[in-house]
Amino acid sequence: MERDIERKLIARATAGDRDAAAELLRHHQPSLRAYLHRLSGRADIAEDICQEAFVRVLSNLHRFDDRFRFSTWLFTIAKRLYVNARQKHCPVFNTEALGWRQSKDSGPGMKSSAGEVAGHVKDALQDALMELGELQREIVVLFHQLDWPISTIAEHMDMPEGTVKSHLHRSRQKLRKILVEHSKHNSRLKEVWS
Repeated sequence: MERDIERKLIARATAGDRDAAAELLRHHQPSLRAYLHRLSGRADIAEDICQEAFVRVLSNLHRFDDRFRFSTWLFTIAKRLYVNARQKHCPVFNTEALGWRQSKDSGPGMKSSAGEVAGHVKDALQDALMELGELQREIVVLFHQLDWPISTIAEHMDMPEGTVKSHLHRSRQKLRKILVEHSKHNSRLKEVWS
């Protein structure tokens, strides 16, 4: 969304225009939900925190400083809510169960071969992402999934751009190592490369 359009929507939403608020949320909801899902590894947690973040944002929209990007503000609020929820509940993630729960088929033979291979790769990447530290996982998701530039990630994470680049580089190396060394991941990826 262009910044001028976003600023107008924010001004209208602050003045009480529900349609403007809904448009703002509709635009940012998919990327925020995807970001939180990748951080937590659980769709239910991502959905809950996404909704809570939007409630907080709408309640405090009058505090938003439009010199900055709205998405950075929104994602910062969501990240804080995620960290708080994680500290409060200390969930244990079962990546095997996660892979099964994310599966959309209802039985053998329901997916096409290409869809099955793509599902295996997605599961392998999610498993590998969950093996990264939380900071590195967040940077990888922001850069590769949400296409945030390094400068925006640095602002969001409150760290120098060079540090973000270093984390991104080390994360890629670690992901590559995890995917190649783990026999389950390696076989899934060979399906794509062969």
